[in-house]
Amino acid sequence: METRRITVLSAGLGVPSSSRLLADQLAASAKRQLSQAGYEAQVDIIELRDLAVEIANNFVTGYAAPRLAEVIAGVEDSDAIIAVSPVFSASYSGLFKSFIDVLDPKSLDGKAALLGATGGTDRHQMVIDHAMRPLFSYLRTRMTQTSVFAGPQDWGNTDDGASPLSERVDRAAGELVQLLSGPQPRRKADPMVSLPFEQLLAGISGGR
Repeated sequence: METRRITVLSAGLGVPSSSRLLADQLAASAKRQLSQAGYEAQVDIIELRDLAVEIANNFVTGYAAPRLAEVIAGVEDSDAIIAVSPVFSASYSGLFKSFIDVLDPKSLDGKAALLGATGGTDRHQMVIDHAMRPLFSYLRTRMTQTSVFAGPQDWGNTDDGASPLSERVDRAAGELVQLLSGPQPRRKADPMVSLPFEQLLAGISGGR
């Protein structure tokens, strides 16, 4: 069974945070639908608030602390990104953008991406299209057509899961699974892995 690795980035600041709640729902739906499609899903959920100091220090020193470096490597090695940010001043949060800025811009090239945002009013729901999509387009990701914004009215629903939010979550996660089906862009190569002689020779011949 093939494995698809998904890194989930939650930029929520509170404990608990609505951004983390939305991120968990998106991740759970994607994992379930990947299993139904015949794939094994490895999901890593990253709380960016836990890395705030390391991210700030990276800007000052130019070096990532071990914990931050491990997270960056995980993002580079993933097949897909689920990114959820709270809305601040009609845009994504500064913490969210700061983490994106410490990544190698080329590291997200070709990765599947599902975008989500949370806010205190529905007036903020266009943040995904006006701010997040241009950012991830610049990073050359393959984004799902459906993104998910969750406002106050989307929480506290105690029905059987047929809420409008759950429907949007499942639709967006299903589109992510479609992007993850079939051959995927190659992950970052492991420098410690020795390639077979035939593969090395083919690479040399192809470069001439």
